[in-house]
Amino acid sequence: MSNEEQEGIKQRAYAESMRYMNNAKATLQKARKEDNYYADKKYVRTACGTAYSGVLLALDTYLELKGVEMPKKKRRSIKFYTSHVAQLDGKLLNELNTVYEILHLDGYYDGIQKADVIKSGFDSANEIINKIKPIHVLELPSVSILNKMFTLFF
Repeated sequence: MSNEEQEGIKQRAYAESMRYMNNAKATLQKARKEDNYYADKKYVRTACGTAYSGVLLALDTYLELKGVEMPKKKRRSIKFYTSHVAQLDGKLLNELNTVYEILHLDGYYDGIQKADVIKSGFDSANEIINKIKPIHVLELPSVSILNKMFTLFF
C-alpha cells in the first residue's frame, strides 16, 4: 500500500473518530458538571460509549495499517485489541487499558460521574486516535454546525 493510500485511509478514519469524539464531548456537556461530578448519569454513559466507539474505529485503522489481519466478524473482543496492540506499542497498550477501564467499563456500564476520571479517559482516547492522525488534517465542522444542518434538513 502506498503512502498516499495510507494517508487517505488515515484521513477518513481520523475524521470519523474525531466526529465521534466531538459528539461525545457535546453529549457530556449536557450532563452538567456540578463541583467535580456530572449531574446526569445518562449523558455520561452515552458520551463514554460514543467516545469508546471512536477509539475502536481508530484502533481498527491502526491495526490494519500495521498489517494485522482483521477477523471477518465485525465485533472484536478487547483481548483481540490488547494482544495485537501489546505486540506493536506498549504506550498505546497503556492508553487502551485506560480507555477500556474508564470509558467502557466505568463510564458506559457503571455510569461513574467523577469529572476528573472521565477527563482522563477522554485524554487517553485522544492519544489513541492521534496514532492515526494524518499529515494534513481536514477541518471538521463543529458539532453545533452539524446540528444546525441536521435541523435544516429534518
